[in-house]
Amino acid sequence: MNILSAEGISKSYSEKVLFNDSWLGIEAGDKIGLIGINGTGKSTLLKVIAGFEEPDSGRIIKTNNLNIGYLEQNPSFEEGTTVLQQVFIGHSPVMSLLKEYEIILKKCQDSPDDKQAEKKLLEIMQKMDAGNAWAIESEAKTVLTKLGISDFNAVVTQLSGGQRKRVAMAGALINPTELLVLDEPTNHIDNDSVDWLEKYLNARRGALLMVTHDRYFLERVANRIIELDNGKLYSYQANYSKFLEMKAEREEQELASERKRQNLLRTELEWIRRGAQARSTKQKARIERFEKLQEAEDVRQENSIEIQIGSARLGRKVIELSNIGKSYDQKVLIKDFSYILLRDDRIGIIGPNGMGKSTLLGIISGRIKPDLGNVEIGETVKTGFFTQESQEMNPELRVIEYIRQVAEHIETKKGSLSASQMLERFLFPQSVQWTPIARLSGGERRRLYLLSVLMAAPNVLLLDEPTNDLDIQTLTILESYLEEFPGAVITVSHDRFFLDRMAERIFAFEGNGYINKYAGNYSDYKEACLWEGIQGEQLQHPKAARGDGKKIPEVEDRQDGQPQKDNRAAQKERPLKFTFKEQKEYEEIDEKIADKEGELEKIKADMDIAVSDFALLQELVVKQQKLEEELDYLMERWTYLYELAERIEKSKS
Repeated sequence: MNILSAEGISKSYSEKVLFNDSWLGIEAGDKIGLIGINGTGKSTLLKVIAGFEEPDSGRIIKTNNLNIGYLEQNPSFEEGTTVLQQVFIGHSPVMSLLKEYEIILKKCQDSPDDKQAEKKLLEIMQKMDAGNAWAIESEAKTVLTKLGISDFNAVVTQLSGGQRKRVAMAGALINPTELLVLDEPTNHIDNDSVDWLEKYLNARRGALLMVTHDRYFLERVANRIIELDNGKLYSYQANYSKFLEMKAEREEQELASERKRQNLLRTELEWIRRGAQARSTKQKARIERFEKLQEAEDVRQENSIEIQIGSARLGRKVIELSNIGKSYDQKVLIKDFSYILLRDDRIGIIGPNGMGKSTLLGIISGRIKPDLGNVEIGETVKTGFFTQESQEMNPELRVIEYIRQVAEHIETKKGSLSASQMLERFLFPQSVQWTPIARLSGGERRRLYLLSVLMAAPNVLLLDEPTNDLDIQTLTILESYLEEFPGAVITVSHDRFFLDRMAERIFAFEGNGYINKYAGNYSDYKEACLWEGIQGEQLQHPKAARGDGKKIPEVEDRQDGQPQKDNRAAQKERPLKFTFKEQKEYEEIDEKIADKEGELEKIKADMDIAVSDFALLQELVVKQQKLEEELDYLMERWTYLYELAERIEKSKS
């Protein structure tokens, strides 16, 4: 069922056309990912759909009484409201009731002798009983806890920017709506919260429209992709990987049509040049056709960023961290951490928000001094630091002036390029290069800032949340660049796709200042954690190395439990069978899955009871998340073992 239609909508700012004569229909079961290059108008389109901005032309048609929830990229907050009061801001009767309840409850807590407030509280509680509002309050506290917010009475305006965004997200998620519109929901939340959000949105009823550059998120949540490209909307009934296939096919067809048009144009041009006289209707029609062919918009392959910036020579000694420690306000962030950075290291730093990841980058760069230990930086090291907050930009500076402050020219593998040429490769055409920075979108500013860091030709790159606010195209080319970068790269990121592609080692903040080292990318790290959780031992995934530097033997790559040798012929002669451990696991796995499912049911029942016990609720949420991860891992193992059992049976016949 169609719940919303955008018919011929257009929107422009100054001379820039964001979208023109665009048509879009949203069905009740759609989970739509809206993608496109930064600055093309994605956030504006969301605001138009959600009703917060009017289109210049066209119209939005909604079904009767359609409730739309909207999470903006930079949400605003009411002064003085607590976390729960902010979450319950909404237009539905139940949300108004919950907000009123939180206000009266706080009043009663602040003034226990206020009988009038106490009477009002009892009246509201009766209304909440009748309206089943307690379930929404319980869900709100669960969602907040999952998003890393545990102090429900904290004043929102006193929280960090990332925490405020998560509070706003919780409000959008729990508000009963038929269409949920989210602008960059995965920004400012850690990897575990992103995993949870995926499951939440997949289980949620109702339509979803979101802007996100998290490719794993799009792959696992979206069933439809809409691309905003050069003012046009292209719709694909697909998740992200299928979208890539369909887009490639569309562009091939468009290029084929363009080649045909160019051939016809050349034919018509020859005829015109021969001096055609526009006397007959036939000749007039042919001249008109030529003019239309000339006016037709060229179809060119999508612009792409090409990063081929050189870097300064890096000597033998890079950066050495020796037993460093750092605390803030008696909170230990880093405890006794040591590492010798290698010239070709690719390191991803992960962990919950507020654990000290950015602090570690600051120590590595030399900008922050550790309380304990030493940091030695090699003489040839030239650090490029892409910070989370971005560098302060003069809004009056023009784009090209900002880049020329770093370098007028840059040496690349293919020769020298001017600042203007580099800007073009970063999707800032000459028509935009003299635009004041104040007129750029947030994503365009991040892209410009990234270019300024790379143009300084560093040989050690430190990237703090580089994926926030950067579009997918920029991220894809950045990843390709990092693969060829002739120096060390250390990045803090919650983007799992980005970490899987660039990281060869993970530094994981695991609480109390401890940072453990894992070999491999993010997926290897997650598998390592599940391995430890399921086995219940002080073991680690065979590919991982703990912070104490002890290595674990490589996992067996085998069909019959023996390490794989180069002699493939000998392998084929061995019968396919379970190893001893696999046989035992195969016999016990059904029971283990049933036990985990039972534990999960009990946790959910306990959570329903612990509505008002915030500390217990938070503890139960953490247990639930761990159990869900362990159950997911067991289901994957179940699939593998049963498929292997089938292959073994077939090999016997």
